[in-house]
Amino acid sequence: MGSLRHLADDPVTTDPTMGEIATSIRHPMDKSTAAITRRPRGCDFAQYLSGYVDGEGCFTVSVSKRIKMRTGWEIRPSFSVSQNFDRAQVLYLIREYFECGTIRPDRSDKTLKYEVRSLQELVTKIIPHFERYPMLSEKQASFLAFREICFEMTSGRHLSPNSLNSILIRAEKINQGKRKHNFEKI
Repeated sequence: MGSLRHLADDPVTTDPTMGEIATSIRHPMDKSTAAITRRPRGCDFAQYLSGYVDGEGCFTVSVSKRIKMRTGWEIRPSFSVSQNFDRAQVLYLIREYFECGTIRPDRSDKTLKYEVRSLQELVTKIIPHFERYPMLSEKQASFLAFREICFEMTSGRHLSPNSLNSILIRAEKINQGKRKHNFEKI
């Protein structure tokens, strides 16, 4: 497989003559610039972002059995947005807006994925945005459960067996149908 390293070279630039943010992204199979996206001064990007995530984003809490963990389970919250390579410019704008996260290829569906996994960044950057600019679909309910889990983790409650069970049950309700374990039996 070819190298996607140039995608991590952060091609974000500022156009001083326009006062706009210009992002230039190259498709991994094409050496030329694939597209340039401009965010005009009058654009309310924060609201646009919430709408975009409402359709293309994902709040999830991955749970893995890990014997070395105090409770036997590892809890990993993450926020992600996926997009096809030819429309990935917005992922770079999202990363610039939040000032955190990574963009990587997602081989499962041949897209690019913007992702934030750091609990600190989720709590200090991602969650406050969606509290201020809520989503309009049922994804808002997933976000609220996700937020509760992140806050419980920052206080260490995920390390207590009783609280862990409550977290696992809520995690199961986020993005239903994608769980490997039935947490009610833990």
